Amino acid sequence: MNRYEHQDNCETMSQQAVNGVPYRGKVLTVDSMNPNVKRVEYAVRGPIVQRAVQIEKELKEGVKKPFTEVIKANIGDAHAMGQKPITFLRQVLALCSYPELLEDNKFPEDAKKRAKRILEACGGHSIGAYSASQGIECIRQDVARYIEKRDGGISSNPDNIYLSTGASDAIVTMLKLLVCGEGRTRTGVMISIPQYPLYSAALADLGAVQINYYLDEDKCWSMDVAELRRSLNAARQHCNPRALCIINPGNPTGQVQSRQCIEDVIRFAKEENLFLMADEVYQDNVYAEGCKFHSFKKVLFEMGPEYSSTVEMASFHSTSKCYMGECGFRGGYMEVINMDPDVKAQLTKLVSVRLCPPVPGQALLDLVVNPPQPDEPSYTTFMKERTAVLETLAEKARLTEQMFNKVPGITCNPVQGAMYTFPRITLPQKAIDKAKEEGQVPDMYYCMRLLEEEGICLVPGSGFGQREGTFHFRMTILPPTEKLKVVLEKITAFHQKFTEEFS
Repeated sequence: MNRYEHQDNCETMSQQAVNGVPYRGKVLTVDSMNPNVKRVEYAVRGPIVQRAVQIEKELKEGVKKPFTEVIKANIGDAHAMGQKPITFLRQVLALCSYPELLEDNKFPEDAKKRAKRILEACGGHSIGAYSASQGIECIRQDVARYIEKRDGGISSNPDNIYLSTGASDAIVTMLKLLVCGEGRTRTGVMISIPQYPLYSAALADLGAVQINYYLDEDKCWSMDVAELRRSLNAARQHCNPRALCIINPGNPTGQVQSRQCIEDVIRFAKEENLFLMADEVYQDNVYAEGCKFHSFKKVLFEMGPEYSSTVEMASFHSTSKCYMGECGFRGGYMEVINMDPDVKAQLTKLVSVRLCPPVPGQALLDLVVNPPQPDEPSYTTFMKERTAVLETLAEKARLTEQMFNKVPGITCNPVQGAMYTFPRITLPQKAIDKAKEEGQVPDMYYCMRLLEEEGICLVPGSGFGQREGTFHFRMTILPPTEKLKVVLEKITAFHQKFTEEFS
């Protein structure tokens, strides 16, 4: 055996000497790694998506399939689904990235003015420089003004604004602040079921206790305080519930909570001394007649000082959704309300460890909260593009609900907002049994079959959580209208064929 063979052999043989030095095996193994990481699951990019990527490679290599492309309707990635960027946003970002373009007369003056203001706030007049850890000050000021305007004049302090790497980063940061204790004193966090898997993944990573409360599917996925109280009382037997997370408009369920519901939730949080986390990244995505977005902060302050001076809350927004769909720039913000000053100092310290959010993402966020005004040259084009995106999404929301509800065995609530539908599917018992034989959850088996036979990538409802004995899938409504019609037709045909196969 030569030296290299000997070394290879030592990779699998613990305690054997390599050049006379004892070899004790890998320092980091699956058995010795952080156990919390192994508990993390993220269905939106889980096994079904990994298989979709493999199939795409197979198609490129010439492998014959019953379809010519994989349509990924699994994630809310607007631009990947063909949505065009908003011109004004990209013009200003181009100017910030390559300031020599400020001399180019192809760019409108308001875009140049925004770019110059952002660059003047950057170190060395470059978006390649670090910013303050909390975010560029003038952008935080713009965010505060945006919130004040959105909420009808209710004051917003820029010092309470933290810019972030998308909303996800800020959500995880807040959870880190909240989690403490051991055993029955370990922090519990209430999350909706169905939920966006960021929450369950972050809680698993932090070793916190996930407390499930169920949305009411029969009432268009509304929240119910009686269900919140049931969930909370049960959880207090084994942990210390400290926070309540709400996603409004909803992901994956597409509901828009009523003002009355939000008031009820705020009262509940005050009564039970819970920290509120309001995930509001889809606040511009409201489609259904009679529905309106109400920010938790606005409702909180309109309920009076009894609530507005005591209820602790963080709300989150992002550049990734709404009409922008700029997921890749990772821009977002968090506003904290009624946070203890000493805790706030700790929060500022915590975000400083990451140095700063991406500065291009901060610049993009500034344009979202400070868009072209009616007297500026970019206003007409901006409003035309913004309106077109939101109207198209509203049309696709209605189309999706209508087509699914025509299919026996599929029930779809109205897509009131956000970018997704979460229809309930009825599966024959033989299909459920077959899935168990294959070692799969029934709706995962269904979605995997759909992917292999039709080339459509969805996320099974089990990845988001659902009531025992029910099955769902999440599908984004983002594909272009004609492609979305094809997707809906293929799912319809597949569901009928699948049901017949296992009848």
